[in-house]
Amino acid sequence: MHFYLLYSAHMFLRKFGVSRRIYQVLFLVIIIACSLLFFKEVKSSVTSITHIDKVAHFGVFFVLTGFLKRAFKAPFWLYILILAAYGAGVEYVQGTIPHREASLADFIADVAGIVSYLVVSHFWHKRYEKSKHSEQA
Repeated sequence: MHFYLLYSAHMFLRKFGVSRRIYQVLFLVIIIACSLLFFKEVKSSVTSITHIDKVAHFGVFFVLTGFLKRAFKAPFWLYILILAAYGAGVEYVQGTIPHREASLADFIADVAGIVSYLVVSHFWHKRYEKSKHSEQA
C-alpha cells in the first residue's frame, strides 16, 4: 500500500513537470516517513504473506531511488551509495530496537530495489531517446 502511494505521487509529479526543489523537499519528507514506518512495531498477524516485508523494502527503495534521482543530479553509483547506506542504517537501528530485528535479506531487497530502478530508468530513457530521434527523422 505504501509503495503504491509513493509510486502514484511520483507519477503525478512527473506528469506536471515539478521542479527539482519540490522533489528535494518531498524526498526529505518521504525519508522521514519511511524511517518512522521502518522503526514502527509490526504485528505478526498483519504479515500473513511470506516475505511481504522484502517486497515492501524492494518497492520503497525502488520509489526512493526515483525521487532521489529527480531531486539531485549525481552519478548513478552515488544514488546506490546514499540509499544503500540509508538501508544499512535502517537495518542497524532495527537491530537495536527491542520489537524489531535487523535482516540481511531486507538490506539485499533494498539494494535490489535501488539497482532495479536505475536499470529500468536507464533503458526507459534509452528507449525514449530512440523513439524521439525516429520521430524527428
